[in-house]
Amino acid sequence: MTTLDALTDVAGVRVGHATRIGDGWLTGTTVVLAPEGGAVAAVDVRGGGPGTKETDALDPRNLVSKVEAIVLTGGSAYGLDAASGVMAWLEEQGRGVRVGEDPAHVVPVVPAACVFDLGRGGDFSARPDAATGRAAVEAAAASPAGARVTEGCVGAGTGAAVGPMKGGVGSASIVLDSGITVAALVVANAAGSVTEPETGVLYGELFQGRVNYPEAHVHEAARSRIAESAAKNGRPPLNTTLAVVATDADLSKAQAQKLAGTAHDGIARAVRPVHLLHDGDTVFTLATGARPLDTEHPLALNEILAAGADVVTRAIVNAVRAAESVVTAGGVWPSYEELYGGGDWGRGRGAGTAGPDCPGSVT
Repeated sequence: MTTLDALTDVAGVRVGHATRIGDGWLTGTTVVLAPEGGAVAAVDVRGGGPGTKETDALDPRNLVSKVEAIVLTGGSAYGLDAASGVMAWLEEQGRGVRVGEDPAHVVPVVPAACVFDLGRGGDFSARPDAATGRAAVEAAAASPAGARVTEGCVGAGTGAAVGPMKGGVGSASIVLDSGITVAALVVANAAGSVTEPETGVLYGELFQGRVNYPEAHVHEAARSRIAESAAKNGRPPLNTTLAVVATDADLSKAQAQKLAGTAHDGIARAVRPVHLLHDGDTVFTLATGARPLDTEHPLALNEILAAGADVVTRAIVNAVRAAESVVTAGGVWPSYEELYGGGDWGRGRGAGTAGPDCPGSVT
């Protein structure tokens, strides 16, 4: 089976980005749009300082069974306004929780989470709003089924940083022997390190077991450059890694919540430390229900749980490798690829953007 190694390998799931760069801006919003009719959704929040919206609705004890979209956004808590634009668009499409006999009487439940990127473009007040969210969901809706997910400095990953290096958006997927697809999209924006300090190898690649170590002089030069950048940037970044894990398996809300919880292991493999008091680490799950679980085997969920953690780890690696260096009035963030180069040991997947200043579509 041919896949794009992306969240959109789960049939019916679409991804759209809205990106703002320049004139003080370095931020954006990413929307994951479920198939029409929605998908079973859940969330697990492990960070001690999350910025979220509508997460209580996803509790398995509560009423809402499905959602139409999930919003990941920059702008810290201010950026959660982006969900309002997505909500308005969904209402226009008649997509949401029916609250009356008239099909137009719906209330779209739009869970959202934010990363801290305030001021990284130079203007603290430059942050996503409802218009940014609407642009992102419209981009998702306009994308063809199974479209490639643009990675790196786009959407909610536009202003993301992993420690003193540039972060971004990454995605990954796997098709299990059962035929079930499990996929992830992440926004890597961590104060914790993604690299092993003695060698510069990405923690996530160590876990994958496919590593060729950078030469010592390359690592020393990278460490020097990182120290210079960190000194220019001043205080260390506030940190949050966000993820959406999607599957075409038929899961209950409780099973989806279990998947969200185990998927956090994928963050812990790739970022150290995580889940501290000032982290906002949050994982959402979406289950479209297209493929039933094997009811004859009560532990059939296990392979999905394990796969969820694995694809999150790989998506973080892909986000860091797809990111490109940024220099703004708000700081300097060299990319991992600039510091260490891809070489034969790099994935070389690319982010769909180019250039030293992380240019991208401005919406």
